[in-house]
Amino acid sequence: MWRAAMSEEVGKAIQSVLERVTQAATRRPRTLPAVTPRLVAVSKTKPPEMIVEAYRHGQRNFGENYVNELVEKASDPLILESCPEIKWHFIGHLQKNNVNKLLGVSNLFLVETVDSAKLADRVNSSWQRLRGADTQRLKVMVQINTSGEQNKHGLPPEETVSTVKYIVSQCSALHFLGLMTIGRYGYDLTLGPNPDFQMLLSRRQEVCDSLKLPLEEVELSMGMSTDFEHAIEVGATNVRVGSIIFGNREYPNSATNTPNPSPNPSPAHSPEKTSKVVCEEAAKKMHHLTV
Repeated sequence: MWRAAMSEEVGKAIQSVLERVTQAATRRPRTLPAVTPRLVAVSKTKPPEMIVEAYRHGQRNFGENYVNELVEKASDPLILESCPEIKWHFIGHLQKNNVNKLLGVSNLFLVETVDSAKLADRVNSSWQRLRGADTQRLKVMVQINTSGEQNKHGLPPEETVSTVKYIVSQCSALHFLGLMTIGRYGYDLTLGPNPDFQMLLSRRQEVCDSLKLPLEEVELSMGMSTDFEHAIEVGATNVRVGSIIFGNREYPNSATNTPNPSPNPSPAHSPEKTSKVVCEEAAKKMHHLTV
């Protein structure tokens, strides 16, 4: 009984988010590349059963923040049997000592958080060693700390071009796909376009000018549950959405995140309504935006 309810809730949530993604894409300025945004369902702390239900409703891209959790889920018998075309995104901080473990994950689609040339080197050499010379190159993004916060990982913005150049010229096993940022939490979109997203847009322009790359070939991963529509409106091609699909996350060791006794996803109507309101207000200012 609860599984049927969970399936219905997850299915409705996926459909709702996809509709909002599509609508946000229609509000982009025509000066931006017409790239269909990719929805990454962030499934950290969620059980394999929820991932399978989202997959059954057409979702293919899933994001995880922790290497051990991703390894565990990617090798789960239920997911292996039910989700043969799943695409795993690693979206958390990657330490060098965990690279080999991460790269052993089957169906690893994209590492979004390469934040140094040294880490790129390690990922490049490990991918060559583990997968062999004939394998497809591993897709990676370069993470930028656009907000300059000490508790955020990512490159300083001014090192973006040099790091991307290094990956493109020195890391033959890697395919540079684009730039990623988390940005400052809780930005008030009624004040105008998110400056962290604008920073990522400007760094992409610098990368493209320097390496002579078309804008549409350099993706932007930015935007989460509360601001993904605005992110798409200003140019995101990859958005990472979790709580409004799967419900609020449950952390067993945290007193403020006691697991919900109901197996159904927790309702998350507030963030959705808030996101819609602020995005609509921010959209009014979009005609002043230049990229």
